[in-house]
Amino acid sequence: MPILRFIIGRIILLINFLTMPKAVKRDDNSQQAIDKKTENYSLYQLNACPFCVKVRRSMKRQNLNIQLRDIKQDNHLTDLVDNGGKRTVPCLRIDNSDGSSQWMYESKAIVAYLDQVATAA
Repeated sequence: MPILRFIIGRIILLINFLTMPKAVKRDDNSQQAIDKKTENYSLYQLNACPFCVKVRRSMKRQNLNIQLRDIKQDNHLTDLVDNGGKRTVPCLRIDNSDGSSQWMYESKAIVAYLDQVATAA
């Protein structure tokens, strides 16, 4: 099963690479406003996870600069489980100015939220 999962993961990454969407072009002020809004966002993800690929493609399409945190590296998995409560990816962490954090787990909800952020700025 791990070999099959590895092969399917590589196929997903290849298709993603070959069909990567183009980023939207914005004027400098608009892009800086969006970058400022998303500077406290981070996406906990796995590289070959199809749902994570879906969110990363949306980020690319909307030209959003959000920090990616692969849960296979460093202590990102521990951070995700301890603070977010689940080991599920993708997970968008939104750090608020008051020090609190919001954790968003569903790829569909994350994509809808990021589309809203991109159009609001």
